[in-house]
Amino acid sequence: MAKEVQIYTKTGDDGTTGLIGGSRVKKYDVRLEAYGTVDELNSHIGLVLTAEIDERAREMLTEIQSKLFIIGSQLAMDDEAEKNMARIPCSEQDIERLEHEMDHMLEILPRLNHFILPAGSPGTAYAHIARTVCRRAERRIVELSDKKEVDPNLIKYINRLSDYLFMLARKINQDSHCDEILWIPAKK
Repeated sequence: MAKEVQIYTKTGDDGTTGLIGGSRVKKYDVRLEAYGTVDELNSHIGLVLTAEIDERAREMLTEIQSKLFIIGSQLAMDDEAEKNMARIPCSEQDIERLEHEMDHMLEILPRLNHFILPAGSPGTAYAHIARTVCRRAERRIVELSDKKEVDPNLIKYINRLSDYLFMLARKINQDSHCDEILWIPAKK
């Protein structure tokens, strides 16, 4: 029988956390902000999966969750670990898969001529929250890329993922028979 992982280690009680590779950094380190936000995004995608969504979206989101877990692990590696392990990049095929799914949704969604408010069915709202967390993850990863090398495809993937989540929110709304709420600027 495998040994169960101990949940509380007390090693972070001093305000630091361990990276993959063994080095320790402050809990507010930009690397932690990047992979922590990816983890938060993954949790929000899990929330989208609790909504009524079609099987195609369910399979895609499960695939995305797995990819985000790998991305988080890559971002959690210290420089020494990265030297000794092969990079696990996001491939062009991963990016193209998101684009293909968005193209599919574009074929069935009504044309969008206005900005829309992030509202509608619960699943739609969950997808919009995931989209905004994805945008924050992108900002954190780009910030990290100013300090250390980050696979450019990883940044592209996260950028495309936020677009995918926007399209998915619209699709869930349509499938739920909810009207999109157009943003109409208030007149003064």
